[in-house]
Amino acid sequence: MNRSVIFDSPFLLGFDHTRSLIERAAKAAAESYPPYNVEDRGDGSLRITLAVAGFTPEQLTVTVEDRQLTVAGKREGDARGEAFLHRGIAARGFIRSFVLADGMVVEGASLEHGLLHIDLDRPEPEARVQNIPIRTAG
Repeated sequence: MNRSVIFDSPFLLGFDHTRSLIERAAKAAAESYPPYNVEDRGDGSLRITLAVAGFTPEQLTVTVEDRQLTVAGKREGDARGEAFLHRGIAARGFIRSFVLADGMVVEGASLEHGLLHIDLDRPEPEARVQNIPIRTAG
């Protein structure tokens, strides 16, 4: 991804991490499988729902590392050896990533009727005022 000129401003100090978050989000947006919904549940709560038909809870992992939520599905080979005349249900593994804002917390995940629901919450941050002492020279 090309480096954004806005982050090269001398007035934006310490935004290297923000640049990397934007680059990770752009990379995650390019992924297309599995399909998903993001639902605003009000009060800062979100629900991500991924269509993961055919996956068991043991084949799915949900992890958060450095503000990146990663959902991965790993399928073992088709042990039954069935011959399909048509196979429209995807049988491949996947990795889907989401970049989380500061303070977002994953409350839990549940698998129901082929849909993986991941609930997120953003608790209200504490109001914080910091007084900076002024020293005099000498």
